[in-house]
Amino acid sequence: MKILKNILLSNYLLKIILFLIIIISFIRISLNNKSKYDLKEESFQLIVDKVYYKNQKYVIEFIGKEKLISYYEKEFPYDIGDILNVKGTLYKADNKTIPNLFNYQKYLENKDIYYLININEMSLYKRNNNLLNNIKKSIIKRISKIPKNEYLYTFILGDKHYLNDDIKNSFSYNNLSYLLAIGSLHVYLIAKILDYFQRKIRIKEKYHLIIISLIFSFFFLLFRENIGILRSLLCYLIKRILKYFHIKYKYSNVIIIVGIIFLLINPKYLYHIGFLYSFIISYGISLYRKIIKGSYCQKLLKITLLATSLSIPITIYNNYEINFLGIVISFIFNIIFHFLLFPLSIIVFIFPFLGNIYNIVFTIIENITLSLSNITIFNVIFPKPSIFIVIIYYFILLLKPSKNFFYYSLLMLLIYKIIFKILLNDFVLFLDVNQGDSCIIKNNNNVYVIDTGSGINDYSSDIINYLHSIGINKINTLFISHGDYDHIGSAINLTNNINIDNVIFNCGELNDLENDLINNLNKKKIKHYSCVNQINRHNITLLNTKIYDNENDNSLVMLINMHNYNFMFMGDASSTTEKEILNRYNLPDINILKVGHHGSKTSSSNEFIKKINPKYSIISVGKNNLYGHPNKEVLDNLQDSKIYRTDQDGSIMFKIKNKKLKIETCSP
Repeated sequence: MKILKNILLSNYLLKIILFLIIIISFIRISLNNKSKYDLKEESFQLIVDKVYYKNQKYVIEFIGKEKLISYYEKEFPYDIGDILNVKGTLYKADNKTIPNLFNYQKYLENKDIYYLININEMSLYKRNNNLLNNIKKSIIKRISKIPKNEYLYTFILGDKHYLNDDIKNSFSYNNLSYLLAIGSLHVYLIAKILDYFQRKIRIKEKYHLIIISLIFSFFFLLFRENIGILRSLLCYLIKRILKYFHIKYKYSNVIIIVGIIFLLINPKYLYHIGFLYSFIISYGISLYRKIIKGSYCQKLLKITLLATSLSIPITIYNNYEINFLGIVISFIFNIIFHFLLFPLSIIVFIFPFLGNIYNIVFTIIENITLSLSNITIFNVIFPKPSIFIVIIYYFILLLKPSKNFFYYSLLMLLIYKIIFKILLNDFVLFLDVNQGDSCIIKNNNNVYVIDTGSGINDYSSDIINYLHSIGINKINTLFISHGDYDHIGSAINLTNNINIDNVIFNCGELNDLENDLINNLNKKKIKHYSCVNQINRHNITLLNTKIYDNENDNSLVMLINMHNYNFMFMGDASSTTEKEILNRYNLPDINILKVGHHGSKTSSSNEFIKKINPKYSIISVGKNNLYGHPNKEVLDNLQDSKIYRTDQDGSIMFKIKNKKLKIETCSP
């Protein structure tokens, strides 16, 4: 017992143990990061763990040897807990091939979900009528009959899957995501109710402790995936046990013990954003308890500022931006949710006839959050930090709690933003946009984008998110090589969502897509030009000013010199345009060539390739595309250069540091 007391009061021992557990967790992840299923398996016996309807599909989470997810378009007639015989094929989730961006495949793997399943047949093997499943089904059935029930699913069951993505994004943007998670407040209310009944009925402490343990075990099973509530339950239970045995402790050490328990159970919690937010913020607040003084509003404001400061590295690591207006919004909404919205949810769940009032209240809340998310003046972009930077930030903030923590936080952010901007290398990034073209260039503090990919998957968000991830929120010039959909399709969305100084079009007659873009540019008062010959101060030469009778041959052909490296971008220009350019210009050897027309046989003639002699050739092409790109003859013409393909290599980046090229790929 004495050893336990010393551990619980120690300033360093538990921190050292936690540090060692984190290292061991990374080792465990690296050694066991593979599926228990064989990709060739086609027959499965699976338990239905979760079902919800979203984007016109049922999303079904199964439990078998490990978790599987299915996106099912037909009616799904089974309930949670049912055991099914399923026939289907396993496949991997999409693997993002653009640096820094959210990777759904990695996200699932960090939750031990390695495969999705495409269901061909399924049948009921056995109904699961255990008590827990029946309780959960009864709760779901009751919630489903109440208007605006997506918030009841959130607050009663801790399931945010039912919420509209736009609503979730507006809460996230306004620093309100934590209000959609059940956690400390819910455990606190449950504990207060139990303590009230203990005093009224005069239950002995040891029996009360047993009752709490049984009730909390039930909640453990019901909310087994909700990290916030599990952390709060464990912390509260450990505190009660220590109090019963009259053992002194530091609450910060209790949080560390709970963190160690989580990581021993599943080391991949290190990759869970919910785990990181929950433990870092709760641990930080426990360290700063002596500073959090004053009236209720003063305490709440300090906690809001502290929670914001503690969450900043995680937020910018995942979202690359901070909305400082969100601090004020968070303070106000904290009061509204705690004293009105959450209690109202409990009341409506008990008395469903009040559902219309609930609907009105949350419709108002949604409209407010959506309106606030349109205010961008207080929004600051920050580059994605390395893990090393994150560790330094927390080391400074948590090493010695100070009442000036928020100013220290802002100072560290400012220093980081300035240093990152100074150290950011110039680069050319050829984006993987499937069967399309898009390229981002940073050269001497200028940012250019050449083409935007198609609009089918809206690659504008990928372009913007990547720029934000390196701390950039403006494009100096957008070049549109020509008006084909696979080059211009995402341009309108791009111009609507990021600042652009000007847009340059090719020569020749404009098509409908180009005219639609120009109309949008005029509305937004963005300057635009056509048939420009040269941009001298930026070392950019536009080589193709002759007008042809087809869109491809009218493509912009660009020669850019960066730190004595020549980059050439061909758009969809054919051998006809290539021949004209050879006749008009004495071209230098090209270091990096963006191959014309996705490697089509109409481009990259042998004569042209021999003349420009590219060292590296980039083919932007979709995997298993219908056109058979790239053509074998083109590949033969390019055989003396090193070929990179977006279908095989993902996005390809050429960094220029100290006048040397460094090539990086983001493979599928």
